[in-house]
Amino acid sequence: MSAVAVAEGKNISAAVSAKARPTPLLQDPHAVRDTPEKVLEVALGHEVRAFRKKLGITVADLAAMTNISLGMLSKIENGITSPSLTTLQSLSRALGVPLTAFFRRFEEERNAVFVKANEGVDVERRGTRAGHQYNLLGHIGSNTAGVVVEPYLITLSEDSDVFPMFQHEGMEFLYMLEGEVVYRHGNNLYRMTPGDSLFFDADAPHGPEELTTLPIRYLSIISYPQGSSSE
Repeated sequence: MSAVAVAEGKNISAAVSAKARPTPLLQDPHAVRDTPEKVLEVALGHEVRAFRKKLGITVADLAAMTNISLGMLSKIENGITSPSLTTLQSLSRALGVPLTAFFRRFEEERNAVFVKANEGVDVERRGTRAGHQYNLLGHIGSNTAGVVVEPYLITLSEDSDVFPMFQHEGMEFLYMLEGEVVYRHGNNLYRMTPGDSLFFDADAPHGPEELTTLPIRYLSIISYPQGSSSE
């Protein structure tokens, strides 16, 4: 039995197991955020807690330093109440930060990148020398999530070669659009055709092992912490 057949068998078994024991998702992608006023309260609370933890002090310590009750501080840090300007000034002095620092998260701009069809940016990566074409579909650098996401449209043609030795930080998601490829991740091989997807830890060696049907096109979405690199 070939390695691909074995891997496909493992895939079916894994899929059955996954359906039997689904992993609970911790976020609701359809959840509606609170009103703008509530968002401001949450942003202020987040900053107060972050500055307090940065100093390595407890809520009780901060309460003693500011003469604000534990209950009120808890409500502020959890975004339940709107602190007065006087309260914010007391917190500002105790935490050693300017008053405006508490509003930083609320005022940060949330960016979006729109790319028209065929207008992505061709970039050079490790696979370029193996004839892999990378078309970057968008990029947002510094952001509130603390995670960098790089979406690529990858094209493999007759000039492309196999390269199963990519290895970098973060997670990667592949979605097949056209053609057929045998893709390696660690010791496993996956035969991928249009509609198939693969999601994996990118720290393990990975990449196309066999270019079965050309041309091959697939989406590659790489995510990693800010300050790291996907190369």
